[in-house]
Amino acid sequence: ASSASKCLSDPAETSRIRRLNLFRTGIMSSTRKPIGISGLAAYVPPYRVWLEDWCEWTGNHWPKTREVVGRSFRLRGPDQRVYTLAATAVMRLIEQYEIDPSRVKFLALGTESSTDNSAGAIIVKGMVDRALVARGMPPLSRRCEVPEFKHACLGGVYGTKGAIRHLALDGAGSQAIVVCADIAEYARGSSGEPTQGAGAVAMLLEEDPRLAVVDLVNSGSASDYRVLDFRKPMLRFCGQDRSETHQVQDFPVFNGKYSTTCYVDETLNALDDMIEKRDLESQDYLDSLRTVFMHRPYRRMPETGLAVCYLFALSRGSAAARAELASYCFEAGIEPAALVAEMHSKPDVALLASPEFLQQEAYPLTMAALRAFRASRQFRREILDKLALGSDTMLDLGNLYTAALPAWMAAGFEQAFEEDSLEIGEEVLTLGYGSGDAAEVIPCFMADGWREACRKIRFAEAMETAVDLNRAQYEALHDGRRVPDLVYAPRNEFIIDRVGQADERQFSDLGIEYYRYVG
Repeated sequence: ASSASKCLSDPAETSRIRRLNLFRTGIMSSTRKPIGISGLAAYVPPYRVWLEDWCEWTGNHWPKTREVVGRSFRLRGPDQRVYTLAATAVMRLIEQYEIDPSRVKFLALGTESSTDNSAGAIIVKGMVDRALVARGMPPLSRRCEVPEFKHACLGGVYGTKGAIRHLALDGAGSQAIVVCADIAEYARGSSGEPTQGAGAVAMLLEEDPRLAVVDLVNSGSASDYRVLDFRKPMLRFCGQDRSETHQVQDFPVFNGKYSTTCYVDETLNALDDMIEKRDLESQDYLDSLRTVFMHRPYRRMPETGLAVCYLFALSRGSAAARAELASYCFEAGIEPAALVAEMHSKPDVALLASPEFLQQEAYPLTMAALRAFRASRQFRREILDKLALGSDTMLDLGNLYTAALPAWMAAGFEQAFEEDSLEIGEEVLTLGYGSGDAAEVIPCFMADGWREACRKIRFAEAMETAVDLNRAQYEALHDGRRVPDLVYAPRNEFIIDRVGQADERQFSDLGIEYYRYVG
């Protein structure tokens, strides 16, 4: 009787019970087997820059940098490429979850840092196969598909969707690995410099998953071409000097404020698509969630994205919800009716992609209300608490592009295991995003074996190896110059052994990288 009374008086509890029942009687009992994530493993390079040190070197304001960005970031090493990061993460996944490599029929690479315009995931497969055979293990299946997915930071999510579709159709009964790997680099002196990062996260996907069921049927999508939010035209590579190291500098063309506008707008549209598919009330749904993982280029961005979604939900919610929204309008000095009208508009964000409009907001009144909301007690309960799992660990990663979302999931699930803070059947919302053009909102439900699967993630262990850089080391490593006093001995990871130089009629390997696994 007390449980029934609680459900009647607490809409969030009613929604939780309803979703749990749907999980058990729908997804789990369907004629199709549920598909999802059974494991996660990560690799981050050891070279670390503390942002407090960086602020001292560059004259930036540390308290603001800490609040908006984080604590530290990692740089790739002189003998590392996105392929070495990815392959190391895949090896760790196979080891930590005792995967039979011959069962893996789909290996996808999600990245925007690949440097070969012909081959993709097959490079990673070749590296992993050789290392496995050297250990006396079977290689990945010869019948394994090896696609690469590229759409800025969303490539890994598209790879995951591709893997699930594979497992649901011609790959039924097999296993899939999706590895998200990236190297986020920005020019020294640019506004993006403190948001750099590098790393890889590999995911094991299969039927009857042990960690989380991925509800692809009820996911939400959005895409719209935004011209110049964040791009990497090949012209940037012309004339680069690679005489000292193997490094190719991959600095993007980006526009910071416009990027935030694009992120917010695509997040809203993808979430609306999912809400409509599932016939949900936005406010009740967001209230019912305890955990949300989002694409995280830096600390403040997911907070802003989720907070704007919350404000939009208030505008469509109950009388109490609209009154709460009106209170933020009062604090911001704006009219509630004008704010709601703005929220019902459909701004064409692409029209802002020109020098004269680039600093304008697509939702100026909403952003004003957001500043008032951020100062309220409700902001912690509705935003920060929902983003809490794994968030402290993410302060030391920087931007990992495609790997940012799965890295946060890995860190969050590991923390949930340590605290026993999730429940079987509980919904966890994930949101992937890519460069102003596309977003994916995908609900996941914790599986029966999530605790054991999370125990094997070992994300904190992946973060333990660190070489703290001084200013001279950072600048040299960043700029692609030799760093003679950089002391680090690779262990249980892949490195670039050499780069081909031959360009003859009978044999050419110019620019081809040869890799080696250091055990």
